[in-house]
Amino acid sequence: MAIEIERKFRVAGDAWRAVAEAGPKRYRQAYLAISDRAVVRVRVEKGAAAAWLCIKEHKVGAARAEFEYPVPTADARALLRLATGEVVEKYRHLAHVDGHVWEVDEFLGANAGLLVAEIELGTEDESFSRPDWLGAEVTRDERYYNANLAMTPFRDWEANSS
Repeated sequence: MAIEIERKFRVAGDAWRAVAEAGPKRYRQAYLAISDRAVVRVRVEKGAAAAWLCIKEHKVGAARAEFEYPVPTADARALLRLATGEVVEKYRHLAHVDGHVWEVDEFLGANAGLLVAEIELGTEDESFSRPDWLGAEVTRDERYYNANLAMTPFRDWEANSS
């Protein structure tokens, strides 16, 4: 079983852009099923012949079971039309900091204005450097899970402040 260990943080300011790689990837992803046990997502990378189907354990915390499989791009685009809630659109920037890779998601569409940085770790207690541009940790705040952003987009959050 594949376990993903990921911590999420709000992003404060634009200093992260100085360490981000050129050429972010643009993703469109749709949630096909959301239950109290698992979510099923399809993701398409814009401008590339790359698409994935992902089943992720639906639980709060840093460690969750995740299974991801490549699928034909044409099939994935057809599955986008079966979205539950909004299609989540974002640019994913990669930023290398002290031996770790941060994924900074710059959301578009219904979630425009939201910036979230994620770091994947080998263990839940693995130490890592906190860049100055990290804001509050939101790993346990379910609003920031992409499946929830599909159902309750950032634009609908009161004052977009937390």
